[in-house]
Amino acid sequence: MTSPHNLSSAGAKLLFETSAFAEGLGMRHRTTATFAVINPADDSHIADVPDMGAAEAEAAVVAAKSAFADWSALTARARADILRRWYDLILQSKDALAELLTLEQGKPLAEALGEIVFGAQFIEWFAEEGKRLYGDIIPSHASDKRCLVLKQPIGVVGAITPWNFPSSMITRKVSPALAAGCTIVIKPAEDTPLSALALQMLAEAAGFPHGALSVVTAKRAEDVADVLTTHPDVRKISFTGSTRVGKLLMQQCSGTVKKLSLELGGNSPFIVFDDADLDAAVAGAIVTKFRNAGQACVAANRIYVQSGVMAEFAARLKAAIADMPVGPGLEAGTRIGPLINQAAVDKVGSLVKDAVEKGAYLALGGALHERGGQYFAPTLLTGATREMDIFSTEIFGPVAALYSFETEAEVIALANDTPYGLAAYYWTRDIGRVFRVGEALEYGLLGANEVLTSNPATPFGGMKESGLGREGSKYGLEDFIEIKYLALGGI
Repeated sequence: MTSPHNLSSAGAKLLFETSAFAEGLGMRHRTTATFAVINPADDSHIADVPDMGAAEAEAAVVAAKSAFADWSALTARARADILRRWYDLILQSKDALAELLTLEQGKPLAEALGEIVFGAQFIEWFAEEGKRLYGDIIPSHASDKRCLVLKQPIGVVGAITPWNFPSSMITRKVSPALAAGCTIVIKPAEDTPLSALALQMLAEAAGFPHGALSVVTAKRAEDVADVLTTHPDVRKISFTGSTRVGKLLMQQCSGTVKKLSLELGGNSPFIVFDDADLDAAVAGAIVTKFRNAGQACVAANRIYVQSGVMAEFAARLKAAIADMPVGPGLEAGTRIGPLINQAAVDKVGSLVKDAVEKGAYLALGGALHERGGQYFAPTLLTGATREMDIFSTEIFGPVAALYSFETEAEVIALANDTPYGLAAYYWTRDIGRVFRVGEALEYGLLGANEVLTSNPATPFGGMKESGLGREGSKYGLEDFIEIKYLALGGI
């Protein structure tokens, strides 16, 4: 284990785990190869973790398959008890988990703590919802027959999770799978494996059996993904990431006809009508655009403001953006942390440069922050148009681009002019417009005068090329079950 010299709290040091469990809980990895985990705040070395590959992924699948019979045979109450213990341990360790998350991912500590608590809520909720996987008895077509619908766990699940929310994206996938009776193999993002390993350490302490939950860390994600997507014993893949990679995974899963849940890219519109509460709209824009330095799939990507309130909205937004401190996530008061790596910095800079060259006005920021490194200054662009790359590209950075519009019909057409359909937000006091716009927007998640749309009881997922299936809610639980029809005769 690498010495946790970067960690300040005793709790974080106790959760600093760099040995993965390639064959399930209780068995350590086989490989001697490692890769480095880097702190994006200062490019310092945090740890080395196992660089696993196909052999370790195969071993994890075998262990998960072996564990499935006993885990799925437990009562829903018994599984819920173990999930609840995991939830309690996570909350007891939330400060330490948040510190680990900030170190490897970069987001402000307050945001990291919020993510830990939010992610744990999915475990608590699905522990209870797993007790309510009801089957059905369908009215029979004949007096001597009965028609029964059974709901059973799908089997071994492979989960591939992203770096931008390295804790909550795991719990949101793992908890419904385990509650339904499935076992699961997790491939965390190579940038943020420590959060996954810490969660697994707590899962072991909670009492999950060997093989029920495994973490496979790897620098070469494709080696592990190839096993998970082609192995006949893996019956479902749950993936959060880019649309490009999601399409590749769909192709790879086709050979064994796996069930898929895909939460892919976004290009979220944020619409401000002239009757909106501008103070509330500005506050909402700050949250959804600049949380995690803009590195969120549901972040506002195109901010449409009706022409009559454009000047006032832009001025208020500029003042709010200028007031956000930039710095390391562990530094008190930080609102904007570093981008995840240099490639992200280069991409955001290129998008801003293209927009300015094509006529956008740079009202604020637009370049590296004075701290240097991977800190990009919070940026405001006005006069953006659909001809700019920023219109069709997911920014994933602290850049707000403002577009002007005149009519409701015009902005609906502009908002839907994308292959993506994950999240959309709009601000109006007109109740009729709330329903008209909501029904017309082609997005799976809608926020009317609201940006914090997600919670464990509600479905999260996109339309069009933003994905398949739903996470959270009863619909997310059903994504991990098979439905069987039993025709019973001779009654």
